[in-house]
Amino acid sequence: MAFLDDGNHTAVTEFILFGLTDNPVLRVILFIIILCIYLVTVSGNLSTILLIRVSSQLHHPMYFFLSHLAFADMGYSSSVTPNMLVTFLMERSTISYLGCGIQLGSAAFFGGLECFILAAMAYDRFMAICNPLLYSTKMSTKVCVQLLLVAYVGGFLDSCSFTVSFYSLVFCGPNEVNHFFCDLAPLLKLSCSNVSVTAAVLSFTVGFVLVVTVLVIAVSYTYILITILKMRSTEGRHKAFSTCTSHLTAVTLFYGTITFIYVMPKSSYSTDQNKVVSVFYMVVIPMLNPLIYSLRNNEIKGALKRQLGRKIFS
Repeated sequence: MAFLDDGNHTAVTEFILFGLTDNPVLRVILFIIILCIYLVTVSGNLSTILLIRVSSQLHHPMYFFLSHLAFADMGYSSSVTPNMLVTFLMERSTISYLGCGIQLGSAAFFGGLECFILAAMAYDRFMAICNPLLYSTKMSTKVCVQLLLVAYVGGFLDSCSFTVSFYSLVFCGPNEVNHFFCDLAPLLKLSCSNVSVTAAVLSFTVGFVLVVTVLVIAVSYTYILITILKMRSTEGRHKAFSTCTSHLTAVTLFYGTITFIYVMPKSSYSTDQNKVVSVFYMVVIPMLNPLIYSLRNNEIKGALKRQLGRKIFS
């Protein structure tokens, strides 16, 4: 710590992360489990990106967005998981002031990016099912790139909001963060400055991202459901609905846990519950998404078989 100008306090130059548990045996077990999850996350999402890039059969808007969703998942998990693995191996895990800001900003960027990409994918499914004759025109390459640009700008602005908020805080006392990463909620408790404005700005930012993306998803699926119910063919209904199940599963998992963390009253859950839910949506869900899409999507399974067949018989 470095002394502040007034000489009465010390400025925080690093933070101590408590991690998930103090139990040494449980730390080893969790290290092995989360390391395996992280390796599956990176390999699964990277394989999804490569498969979509090399398979001409998957050069459609839905898979274009899926490849960027895989990138967001990989980045989201990587923003916190490597550092969390270190906390399991060290008695006293620390992160620098600068590193804390970078970690918080990167997590906010990839988290916001994921929200906007999930919304873009919902809009894509809406156009494919509700306007099939205009789909190729309405979801042209130019439109897809524009939607993706909005997603990345949204993630960037979300990241800027969190990063600026963090660096506007003054830390001059305790530096022990009761979490496994630099989450802003426990950091606000450590700040010795007035956090009311910062908390309001962050609530607005998170609320805006969630409301806009959830609204797009909800409206898209409302029209999709109406269109499916109007179909006379049972086979047509099943086919239309099957193209949405993977996306609906991913949306439910991600937004369900996000809602628990940011929307539910703080008095309704403990810090330990917060940590467990955070592990689920920042570590586990990025691993599940490629599995959800590969296991429930016949086109991806077919493309994977073709690519593997070429490698074996080449």
